[in-house]
Amino acid sequence: MQTKNDWFRDLSLSTAVAGFVAVLVGFTSSVAIVFQAAQALGATPAQTSSWMWALGLGMGLTSLGLSWWSRQPILTAWSTPGAALLAATSGLSMPEAVGAFLFCAALILLFGLTGWFERLMDRIPLAVAAALLAGVLARFGLDAVLTVKSAPELVLVMAAAYLLGRRFWARYAVPGVLLAGVAVAAVQGRLHLDAVEWAWAAPVWTAPQFSLAALVGVGLPLFLVTMASQNLPGVAAQRAAGYRTPVSASIAATGAASLLLAPFGGYALNLAAITAAICMGREAHEDPARRYTAAMAAGLFYIALGLAGGAVVGLLVAFPRELVAAVAGLALLGTIAGGLHSALAEPEHRDAAMLTFLVTLSGLSLLGIGAAFWGVVAGSAALAVQKLRKT
Repeated sequence: MQTKNDWFRDLSLSTAVAGFVAVLVGFTSSVAIVFQAAQALGATPAQTSSWMWALGLGMGLTSLGLSWWSRQPILTAWSTPGAALLAATSGLSMPEAVGAFLFCAALILLFGLTGWFERLMDRIPLAVAAALLAGVLARFGLDAVLTVKSAPELVLVMAAAYLLGRRFWARYAVPGVLLAGVAVAAVQGRLHLDAVEWAWAAPVWTAPQFSLAALVGVGLPLFLVTMASQNLPGVAAQRAAGYRTPVSASIAATGAASLLLAPFGGYALNLAAITAAICMGREAHEDPARRYTAAMAAGLFYIALGLAGGAVVGLLVAFPRELVAAVAGLALLGTIAGGLHSALAEPEHRDAAMLTFLVTLSGLSLLGIGAAFWGVVAGSAALAVQKLRKT
């Protein structure tokens, strides 16, 4: 019988690369929004570096700990819609923002400890969850195709590497895609490594201030968008991939980590969906029982990013935008296909699944809440109407 100490034996090149690709995609796709959020709150360069330290360590330790404990690929992330909300905020001081962060973290912890969020997720059918996952990820597949316009040689070489890899060495297809992309980008002179400044990050404490305006105007919306736009598709991604992860414990862990790290800039942590799908797909490993090591590898990379701060972020940003988009889209092809297959498997759920998929893919945003939430609302409404019709 395996023990939890066997994780190193379960680790492989494919899972390590899947973890790296997940971190690469997660950071490069939204790190600019996090920087904007810090600047909108008047953060100093030291405080901005502290934000990266707190978020990197928070994501790394929770991903590492939860995946090791559950032996399932549980990946966490910062709240990207939360960062966008903060970036649009004006007139809020950093101490007041930290107070709002603590309020949001306490609510996340409460919903995890009580099991309220898990009970809500249990009411969402698998078809809707799978369609939600496919809709969230399909945008990355489309983005990969569209990059052919701006970097045809780079993207076509990466696509060829993927197809050949899937045919001859399926387990290492994504590592081959990444290496091919880096090689072409280097030949084209598109790797901007000279702009990287090497320096360690240091935590900077900001004492919180609590005001009703900040708690209601920032803390509560931050909680809502994090739960609806991040944690909801995060759990859906896990279930669509066939994993029954401990939802309440995972949510509680992200809430507790956010609570501890909020004074240093860890504004909100949550379950990942898009990057987690990279660690949960067959490209990570053919054996689903060993894919948890991909999330653990991602956790180690996150910790390294947190400790190195802006230096490693600059290293990731040195990759061309088209390379990141292409490797993400190609790495997620299998997961997108699997999500669509599960969503459309049951004829009686197909209308609801397609509505969920299309609304999610549309990128619709209402009341500050993203398309993932509204996709679930549309699919659930369709199922409710179907039940009424049959009774």
